[in-house]
Amino acid sequence: MALTLLLAWRAARDRLIAAGIDSPVLDARMLLGQAASVTREVMLTDPYRELSEAQQTALEALLQRREAREPISHILGIKPFWTLEFSVGPDVLTPRPETEFLIQAALEGLPKDALGEVLDLGTGSGAIVLTLLHERPGLTGIGLDCSAAALRIAAANAEALGLAQRCQWLQGDWRDAPIRPFRRILANPPYIASGEIDGLEPEVARFEPRLALDGGDDGLEAYRAIAPLLAQRLADDGLVLLEVGAGQAQAVQVLLVEAGLEISEVRRDLGAQARVVIAKK
Repeated sequence: MALTLLLAWRAARDRLIAAGIDSPVLDARMLLGQAASVTREVMLTDPYRELSEAQQTALEALLQRREAREPISHILGIKPFWTLEFSVGPDVLTPRPETEFLIQAALEGLPKDALGEVLDLGTGSGAIVLTLLHERPGLTGIGLDCSAAALRIAAANAEALGLAQRCQWLQGDWRDAPIRPFRRILANPPYIASGEIDGLEPEVARFEPRLALDGGDDGLEAYRAIAPLLAQRLADDGLVLLEVGAGQAQAVQVLLVEAGLEISEVRRDLGAQARVVIAKK
């Protein structure tokens, strides 16, 4: 029997279910689309289109990678975030939906014609700073990261989005951030306690860069390093916005207050978890 799009999708879905994948229906569709070079619309309107041998071989290779719990974003090389699409891979943390709450909070109070500069600490793929620049055409930005490999991906994303002329990439430690007044300072730093990483889902524990996950013994190591640096880099009307993990908001607020900042808000995500701590001078 010829292998059609419909049959291939069903078989892929069943294999991913057996492998314990959380989103087998969607992942099967995306992998099939990649292997057969077809869109979702083609799958719906032409489900009996037959796959070539080369397409079947490509699908098998992709399925084996996903069955091994490699993240779908790494397999496809892209991840949608906000209204954009970013190149990702094993050198950067895949942007998460909860980080969109950081973006939303940062954009509030910034008019469409806002001017100024934003700083993204631990930029990774560049998703945070580039999304802000896309939404506010008058802003410029700096993305700081200690990983040269991550910065190469961020720079490629900036180029693909037409934002390369408005964003600068710096390699270094937190302390290497330029000392000048930023309109927004944002960070989604490593905040998983070291001892908890290996217990996370395999897609994270085995494939995400540990550098972007490991927050030290209690998950707060990066915040302790960042907090004292913020006041001298924040504009008088600027905001600091930090994404935090479960149960960390109170401790991060204390660190910011001790560093001379004032807490303006703690933003919760859709699960009612404190997700973004916002502070000002």
